[in-house]
Amino acid sequence: MSETARIRILLVDDQPLLRMGFRLILEGEDDLCIVGEASDGAEAVRRVRALTPDVVLMDVRMPVLDGIEATRAITTAGSVAKIIILTTFDLDEYAFAGLRAGASAFLLKDVAPAELISAVRVVASGDAVVAPRVTRRLLETYVRGARPGAGGAGDAGGPGTPGPAARAATDPLLEDLTPRETEMLGAMAEALSNAEIAHRYFLSEATVKTHVRRILAKLHLRDRVQAVVYAYETGLVVPSNPDY
Repeated sequence: MSETARIRILLVDDQPLLRMGFRLILEGEDDLCIVGEASDGAEAVRRVRALTPDVVLMDVRMPVLDGIEATRAITTAGSVAKIIILTTFDLDEYAFAGLRAGASAFLLKDVAPAELISAVRVVASGDAVVAPRVTRRLLETYVRGARPGAGGAGDAGGPGTPGPAARAATDPLLEDLTPRETEMLGAMAEALSNAEIAHRYFLSEATVKTHVRRILAKLHLRDRVQAVVYAYETGLVVPSNPDY
C-alpha cells in the first residue's frame, strides 16, 4: 500500500519511550503510516503544517506549549488533521478541554494496542466517536459542573478555556436547523452511529450522512465529536443523573 493511501499519523509526546511504543504498535499495520514526531506542542503545530497528517496523537502535559493550546492552534488554522488527546484518567478535565479545543477524541495512555489501532482508523474515517460511552460521561461530568450554580472543578471549562456557561443557553445557529436535523443532532449526542440513527428514523444511511454533513456545515463544526460537545453546551441535551 502506498504512503498516500495510508492513514498518516503524527506522534506528539515529550516522552520518547511512549512515542516509540506507539510507533511500534501502529507501524505494524499496513494501512497506517507514522510521518513524524514532536516532543512539545509548538513543534507539533509546525509539524502538522509541514507534514499534513490525517491523525495526531497529542499528549496534554508538555513543555513550551501544552497539548490543549496546540490542539486549538491546529484546528483554528484550518487543518483537516483529526486530533486524539492522550490522557491519564478517563474523566480528566484536560480531556474535556481538549475536546472543546477541537480534538476529535481522547484515549488513555495505557490503551490496549488493538484499541489504539481501531481508534486511529475510526477518527480518520470521521464516522464515529471513539469510546462513545466514556466520551459522553466525560461531557456530562464537566458540562454539568459548568452550568450556573452547579459549582465544582468544571466551572472553568478546563484549563485555558471559557466554561460552557459562558455561552448562551440557546445558540441562534440552532434556528437554522430543520426539525429533522435537530432530531439528528440529538441522536448524535446520544453517541448513535449512522446505522443506528437510520434504524431509529427509518432512513437510509446515505440520507443520515447527508443530514450529518448539513448539520456540521450549518453549525460550523469540524466533526461529530464537536457536534456532541455543541449539543451539551447549548443545552440541547441535558446531562443525565450524576451516577451515569
